[in-house]
Amino acid sequence: MKGFIYLLSLDDFGIFIIFQPYLEIMVLVKIIRESLRMAANQLWGNKLRSFLSLLGISIGIFCIIAVLSAVDSLEKTIVDGFTELGSDAIYIDKQPWTEDPGRNFWKYLKRPKPSLNDYQAIKKRSKLTKSVSFCYFSDAGTLRHQTNTLNGAFVMGSTPEYIDQQGLKLVSGRFFTLSEYNNASNVLIIGNTIQKELFGEQDAVGKNIKMLGKKWQIIGVLEAEGDNPFNFLNFDDIVWIGLNSARKHFVLGQPFENSPGGELLVAQVKEGVTLDELKDELTGILRANRRIRPFESENFSLNQISMLVDAVGGIFGKMNIAGLLIGLFAIFIGMISVANIMFVSVKERTHQIGIKKAIGARRSFILMEFLIEAICLCLIGGAMGLFFVFLLLKGVSATLPIELSISMNNILFGVGISVVVGIIAGVIPALIASNLDPVVAMRG
Repeated sequence: MKGFIYLLSLDDFGIFIIFQPYLEIMVLVKIIRESLRMAANQLWGNKLRSFLSLLGISIGIFCIIAVLSAVDSLEKTIVDGFTELGSDAIYIDKQPWTEDPGRNFWKYLKRPKPSLNDYQAIKKRSKLTKSVSFCYFSDAGTLRHQTNTLNGAFVMGSTPEYIDQQGLKLVSGRFFTLSEYNNASNVLIIGNTIQKELFGEQDAVGKNIKMLGKKWQIIGVLEAEGDNPFNFLNFDDIVWIGLNSARKHFVLGQPFENSPGGELLVAQVKEGVTLDELKDELTGILRANRRIRPFESENFSLNQISMLVDAVGGIFGKMNIAGLLIGLFAIFIGMISVANIMFVSVKERTHQIGIKKAIGARRSFILMEFLIEAICLCLIGGAMGLFFVFLLLKGVSATLPIELSISMNNILFGVGISVVVGIIAGVIPALIASNLDPVVAMRG
């Protein structure tokens, strides 16, 4: 019967039949177990030699995975800081985000800032935007509550749409009402850091602070953002007021668009509409609103978060390549050392190999035995390297405000490298062992 092997046929219970594939699995398990035992004997019997040999593998895996993990974590932290602005929107600015500001400094200096007039034109004419918002940013000066003072905060005046665009959450209080916005009321929302610095554990909602000599009532406190040092906008340090309030009080009578500070004009795309389609529409609206002639270039730039993400990805991609090259050099040294261990192992076990082949062991089993042993040695070195990476990242995360971690993809990548190195290091010694003549080997 094809596919079966008969083991016994002379007992009273009949014939025992075992599937051939099942028998081969049993043999494979035995080979793996034997290879693990041999690898352990190599490590234990030759501690210094094994340690020095596996050190190269460990250092190589450490270099590669440490750089990959650090770069991936740092890139994620930066990208999260960018994407808090929203990836489904177009940002109107004076210059493109991906260009060096000093490259065409005078060209962009002459361009007009995004203005309230641009905001009104887009809001009135755009058919592809879900919403459009306009924000103004500046230094908040000194904030006071009773005897407590705070410097270093910034003020943001925004149109009502910005609340929904940003998806900000409150831990207490409420957002602005439309009446408060239209009447330029002296009400504001503060960030979590400002709450702690001026009020401690007290609830700030309903209390007053002084800003620029004016009294303002706190109506809400924003949810804490955390310690991401790459946040594009750190809302923990923000004083948020309505745009009309900013124009009335903060600009001190100057035209809002010409006052010092920064502007942010954001057009959020409708569902089912691509960002490229929205860009085309916004280009037409802004050219018409700014009265740009048909053959003149735009005096504005339309940006999106993916531009920053791609730029960051390019920088970190080069860092990954550098770490990979350094690690591969260390792994190459380790691979040669493991190959040397395997050559010695073949030499020491020549007689044993001859006996195995004499009693019927196939070449493929001998080959597999030594390959698995080499892979096990490299996996031990790789595991040591991954353990050191884990300790390093935990230590850095404990001292810096950045969360560094090793991802499952990087762990699997490290294990995969260890397996490949084990195969390459063990294949020649394994071939030599499998091709030994049993008679000659037993004499050795």
